Amino acid sequence: MIKFIKVEDLLQIRNEVLREGKLTLDECRFPSDNLPGAFHLGYYANEELACIASFHPQSYEGFTGAGYQLRGMATAEQYRGKGFGNQLLNFAIVYLRGQKANYLWCNARKKAVQFYLNMGFEIISNEFEVPVIGPHYVMYVKIQ
Repeated sequence: MIKFIKVEDLLQIRNEVLREGKLTLDECRFPSDNLPGAFHLGYYANEELACIASFHPQSYEGFTGAGYQLRGMATAEQYRGKGFGNQLLNFAIVYLRGQKANYLWCNARKKAVQFYLNMGFEIISNEFEVPVIGPHYVMYVKIQ
């Protein structure tokens, strides 16, 4: 089941998956988490939070229309490969279409590029390095 959740609900998975458990939960907050229009989704499997993602209004340079940025998408290790991330992202895209967003973009980790390609995203940047985290690409999908 997919639900809109609070930032506090997702910090544990954000830390475990995206920061290898090395930070405090407060250090896993993004400055964009509480921006007007931001929302957070969680996929629950058997009442346990399995997959998370955060979205906030943010244009991407050179693109027109209303853009949203996807940040912090992560699936707990025991739930990977079950399609939860796919379902969560599809839910978000349908919701964003209703919010009149034109596109969604993200800084995708190199190891997640194939997932996003399979979801209809395109690579729109050269590879770049995020310090401490590793190689990334900017990816984008048109919503409407």
